[in-house]
Amino acid sequence: MTKDELRQQLQEQFEKLLQAKPDAVTLYAAEPEPETKPWKKKPSPLDQAFAQDLAEIEKALRAEG
Repeated sequence: MTKDELRQQLQEQFEKLLQAKPDAVTLYAAEPEPETKPWKKKPSPLDQAFAQDLAEIEKALRAEG
């Protein structure tokens, strides 16, 4: 039995159930997507200074090597 055949069989069973008992299934509205994007941390001045120091050290190591 393939996935498509299984889906068709389940769909038929679902439709038969709905015909026999229309109140058997309750449909709910989907939850809306959040409007805001996920929070991202802004780098602090210490983070920026650390990144700058790392860049300077890497530059010095490349100049020596």
